[in-house]
Amino acid sequence: MSESRQNIPAPINNDPRLKMVQRVTRLMDEQFSVGGFKFGLDPILNLIPVAGDVSSYIISITLIITMAQHGASGRVAMKMLANATLDALVGSIPVLGWIFDFSYKANTRNLKLLTEHYTEGKHRGSAKPVIISILIIMLLVLTLLVYLVIKLFQWLEALIMT
Repeated sequence: MSESRQNIPAPINNDPRLKMVQRVTRLMDEQFSVGGFKFGLDPILNLIPVAGDVSSYIISITLIITMAQHGASGRVAMKMLANATLDALVGSIPVLGWIFDFSYKANTRNLKLLTEHYTEGKHRGSAKPVIISILIIMLLVLTLLVYLVIKLFQWLEALIMT
């Protein structure tokens, strides 16, 4: 059994949807290793302007909603949303964002919050009241990301044309 699975509590290991959260988190944040440095698809996807940032953010939000459906409290869901949103916003900045994406690993941070929920009893309660807030914030952030990228391309175009 891998080291990461040994550290995951039984309630997470026994639920198929939460196993999916573990697998996707590993794929997005730690699937590959180069010289002992682990990274996943998230920083690779974010090399594709707009599409990479948006797709990574949607995957993160989907994981948060799945965790919320399994009893993560509104408080922890909002912390998870803050992690994913910070990753999406800073990750959308060319060069700086790419470096940030290789180190921040929002999905891994969110899985750690869920693990604390199960093993230490932290972050208790239902997240159902905040799911709509999560979706609204997600849409606002996605809209902001697309707007900023459009403005960046307009600025670059004006710079090149002059």
